[in-house]
Amino acid sequence: MEHLLAPSILAADFANLERDIHMVNASTADWFHLDVMDGVFVPNISFGMPVIKSIAKHATKPLDVHLMIVDPDRYLTVFADLGANVLTVHAEACTHLHRTLGQIRSLGMKAGVALNPHTPVASLSDVVDEIDLVCLMSVNPGFGGQKFIERTYQKTTDMRNLLDAANSKAHIEIDGGVGVGNWKALVNAGADVLVAGSSTFNAVDPHAAIIEMKGRSR
Repeated sequence: MEHLLAPSILAADFANLERDIHMVNASTADWFHLDVMDGVFVPNISFGMPVIKSIAKHATKPLDVHLMIVDPDRYLTVFADLGANVLTVHAEACTHLHRTLGQIRSLGMKAGVALNPHTPVASLSDVVDEIDLVCLMSVNPGFGGQKFIERTYQKTTDMRNLLDAANSKAHIEIDGGVGVGNWKALVNAGADVLVAGSSTFNAVDPHAAIIEMKGRSR
């Protein structure tokens, strides 16, 4: 199966957000990746509901919403109503992860779980049947443009082995420092969704960068 590419809107030009959304719509990218940060779980604040509502109005591709917030259960219905197709919560932020994943699915969204770099993949072994996507953070969450953590390759393979052993069809998504220099190695390690922020929106030719990270020729 061909891997998916999800440009991260956090790296877009917010003064020209509609332009950048239409660029992704017209590209060979697959999803929009939306990072919601609260300044508590991570040391930064990104954007909230009004911005996501505006993005959803113009986006023609699925919204992959990544909640980097404390107590995400308070907002699951809100993000469903905003049009999230995939909703990812951090394992480290959920007291009752199994229940949270079930609630996400009951609201009609795909259920995702994100793991910080220090969190082992084995921590998901008891909820693997409830997961549609695992987001492996390949940087410490909170800021765009960070250096990729090399340990992620092995962690991706370990996650793929865990999912395969459980006969899970869940996606493995890599978030942080993904670009033209490492996307292929990540796919070879077992990833099938790549979040690309700076490497997309800061490229001289974003369309060409997306095509390259999709492994296609013009």
